[in-house]
Amino acid sequence: QVQLVESGGGLVQAGGSLRLSCAASGLPFSTYPMGWFRRAPGKEREFVAAISWTGVRQYYEDSVKGRFTISRDNAKNSVYLHMNSLKPEDTAVYYCAVGGRYTVPGTAASAYVYWGQGTQVTVSS
Repeated sequence: QVQLVESGGGLVQAGGSLRLSCAASGLPFSTYPMGWFRRAPGKEREFVAAISWTGVRQYYEDSVKGRFTISRDNAKNSVYLHMNSLKPEDTAVYYCAVGGRYTVPGTAASAYVYWGQGTQVTVSS
């Protein structure tokens, strides 16, 4: 049974930083691409970032480029989202997700098979 557990969310002032973590279990983690998505109040879920199963390639949504960094530690079965220079518009529930095994990570939610329960990030102005 695949499980994804996110942590690290919270309340932060604009300009601040947070690091989200996602611990995976129940799958050979190092063979799956991983992604982060978010859903803001009243909005659709949107792609934030993704990382290849090797960790060599990263992909970002335009509004977070230069501010967010996705990384993974295959030895710890974990993926991370380092968020700097946070803005109020980054306020959302953040979800990690598992892509298709050995595939190039996509930006569409439909490309992801397993999802975590989400962690709330709130950025105050």
